[in-house]
Amino acid sequence: MRLIIDAGSTKMEWILLDGNTVKQRFYTEGFNPNYAERQCLVDMCHGVSLPDGIHYIHYYGTGCGNEQNCLLVKEVFQERFPYAEIHVTHDLMAACHAVLGHDKGIACILGTGSNACLYDGEHITEKAVSLGYLVGDEGSGMHIGREVVRAYFYGFMPEELRMRFEVEYHLDLKAFVQRLYHEGQPSKYLATFAKFAGENQAYPFMHDLVKRCFNAFIEAFVIRDNANRSLKVSFIGSVAFHFQDILKEGLADYGLAIGEIMQAPAEGLIRYYQSLPA
Repeated sequence: MRLIIDAGSTKMEWILLDGNTVKQRFYTEGFNPNYAERQCLVDMCHGVSLPDGIHYIHYYGTGCGNEQNCLLVKEVFQERFPYAEIHVTHDLMAACHAVLGHDKGIACILGTGSNACLYDGEHITEKAVSLGYLVGDEGSGMHIGREVVRAYFYGFMPEELRMRFEVEYHLDLKAFVQRLYHEGQPSKYLATFAKFAGENQAYPFMHDLVKRCFNAFIEAFVIRDNANRSLKVSFIGSVAFHFQDILKEGLADYGLAIGEIMQAPAEGLIRYYQSLPA
């Protein structure tokens, strides 16, 4: 049996595979070793109901981009499942396995933040520089949300959209600045405004706003090396999924081959492990 875990900061999906059959599938709270205490993962690991006889555990986690955090997660699971072979890696590898499988290509994440890498079918051979939400995260929900808010407060937004925005958010500048700079998690807060762009993406103004964000992502993360332009570009993430028509349009404008676009990696991970020899 294989246990596959897709661990984000807010929620964690657990999938138990017995051969090619999904035997269990459930969610718990998320875990990020950069912020959460080790004991949180210990309690979670011992609190879930799973059978004995799990041979392999594949943990894909936010915050598992360094060896120290990977070791922490592995130790916790090894205590709970002493006879299992445990593999811990980061969420970018989850994207590779989910949308590329064993094929070479470019795997991207477009959610609250953004990231991308070059994958040779087995390993990540090149990873984009991630500068975080203050400088980078082009094409992300944070980026789109930020541009929506800028358009509203700077007066760029067409009147009809401006009225819709006011009805939905009742936002004044003082309250916005207070929430953004003094109440924590500013990137997640800005990303909430991407929902407005999604609801109104049929408007030319909003379509163009989102497309500019995606173009910035493509230029920063995808087309820096002309040698990779022939590779398919695939995506994981809610932003990529909900804005996929605009995203595909942007990729086509740059002459890039479009691969798979998935909202979450779980189904792709199941498919990946079902394809492995028994």
